[in-house]
Amino acid sequence: MMLFTFFRLPAAWLQLKYQKIRLVVALAGVVFAVVIIFMQLGIRDALFNSAVRLHEGLQGDCFLISPRSTALIAMEKFPERRLLQVLGFDEVDFVSPIYLDFAQWKNPNTKNYWRNIFVIGYDLRNKVFDFPGVEDKVNQLQLDDTVLFDKNSRTEFGTVAQDFLKNHTVTTELSNRGSNRKIEVVGLFELGTSFGSDGNLITSYTNFLRIFNNRSRGLIDIGLIKLNPNVDREIFINKLKKYLPNDVKIFSKQEFINFEKNYWQTSTAIGFIFNLGVSLGIIVGVVVVYQILYTNVSEHLSEYATLKAIGYHHRYLLLMVVQQAFIIAILGFIPGFIISEFQYYFAKQSTLLPIQMTFDRAMFVFTVTLGMCLISGATAVRKLKQADPADIF
Repeated sequence: MMLFTFFRLPAAWLQLKYQKIRLVVALAGVVFAVVIIFMQLGIRDALFNSAVRLHEGLQGDCFLISPRSTALIAMEKFPERRLLQVLGFDEVDFVSPIYLDFAQWKNPNTKNYWRNIFVIGYDLRNKVFDFPGVEDKVNQLQLDDTVLFDKNSRTEFGTVAQDFLKNHTVTTELSNRGSNRKIEVVGLFELGTSFGSDGNLITSYTNFLRIFNNRSRGLIDIGLIKLNPNVDREIFINKLKKYLPNDVKIFSKQEFINFEKNYWQTSTAIGFIFNLGVSLGIIVGVVVVYQILYTNVSEHLSEYATLKAIGYHHRYLLLMVVQQAFIIAILGFIPGFIISEFQYYFAKQSTLLPIQMTFDRAMFVFTVTLGMCLISGATAVRKLKQADPADIF
């Protein structure tokens, strides 16, 4: 019965609509809070998702890294012999070393603009990546000084993708500690930017070692392990942990992804900043809605007292204020959602980060918005206790 009354009474809407400017101010505050929350959560999740796109594209079941590694952009090397030791297990299909480092890319259009680019080297004999465009160009990567260019890299690296599609080749230079090497782009693949890298290259490990001539062949950044079908990964990982010394960390694929996300969330200020932004958005919304509802109740205390005097219960008045908070939440969320969709689009175009609206995030923000307004309403209704019929008679 109470739920039916909550949605049936029109008095709350009529009272809100009576002072249109105040209603617009309340809605503007909620819209502002909703957009802030959506943008903070969207950029934060895009950060985490972009940081693990390489992990998700790796076609392995288990991974070895150095215990001193903290994130993909800060990997420490470990001996490749640890990876080769894993080949002694019958459960293993193949292993593959992966080399990672940053080099200076020379913009082939301007010829005088250098920018850091993330270079990935691997063993071409095995299918290591599940990125569009990689497997089709394995034969070309066997040639000296050839690379694949990530066509989703930032435009500061030049119009590489367009030039390659037009001419089927792009030539430029990579620099490592002052040592320049001429390289040829023989294909395009799709990975995407992240907060750690603005562009990516994939090449064979032999070409990688030519570019980074200070690197040793026997020191790798990631050891990929592919298991045979029907092998229990958890059992194998536990067996591997007992077999290998503690100079390597052993992860399942999901653990490797969580390891990267945990770094960005807890070991940097970025996660804290975005969570703080969400909190500030909620506080702004609560304060604005509370001020509007509290002022509304204060200005109509005599009317509320009259309603009490003619027989309306206090519960009816409480529901009226809660209704107003509910209406403000609904009317504020809808434009905030629409504005955030546009903001996501422009942010994605500008940053090339995977910022997109999800159903779960929309429902979460709607729930937060509703709770934010209901908390404001619940706080404002305390003023109703002062609506005493004796004061007006």
